[in-house]
Amino acid sequence: MAAHGTQTRPMRRDAARNHQLVVQAAREVLAEFGTDASVELIASRAGVGVGTVYRRFPNKEALVDEIAAQILVELVAEARQARDRADGTGLESFLRTIGRSLSEHHGYADKLVGHSKTSCIEQLRDLIAELLVQAQEFGRIGPHVTLGDIMTLAWALRGVVETSSDVVPDAWQRHLDIQLAGFRSAEPPSAYPAVSREQLTRIDGGNRRSKGSS
Repeated sequence: MAAHGTQTRPMRRDAARNHQLVVQAAREVLAEFGTDASVELIASRAGVGVGTVYRRFPNKEALVDEIAAQILVELVAEARQARDRADGTGLESFLRTIGRSLSEHHGYADKLVGHSKTSCIEQLRDLIAELLVQAQEFGRIGPHVTLGDIMTLAWALRGVVETSSDVVPDAWQRHLDIQLAGFRSAEPPSAYPAVSREQLTRIDGGNRRSKGSS
């Protein structure tokens, strides 16, 4: 029995190692070539056979979904670090982190919106709400700005990245600067109501259904 256990453990370690190799290679390849990149190219970059990829992931969409979930987990960790800033700059810092992540993964940034990993989406939203309160307490963001305003800004950044990344990769930076300048105003910039938290949840649900049917 002991010999049998000794034989199976390396196989499990190898499987985990191959999984990590495939996911890391896929992140690199998709960042370079977008979702049109072939599974064969991903396997080659990972140094494994195509069959190894398909044993871990039934199709490329499942692999992309795994990467998107991984990125969301990383963003939650980044938001927590931003929350620890003592000068109220955490929100601005984290919005730039979002922009950089969208730019790096622009080929499949749409997967981050409406992702099925709802626990991460909710954690991110709660953390962003905390970052907003901190920024307002330090006077870095006007009191009229809401969580809905911040979330719609994040969606807008995704649109800027997707539209301009091949020609002007940093165009989102200026867009963010301009939006933040408006957010610092003490006067409400619009007579239109902000997107509510309940509406954000409905929008997320609609995006998930849309991604699931596509």
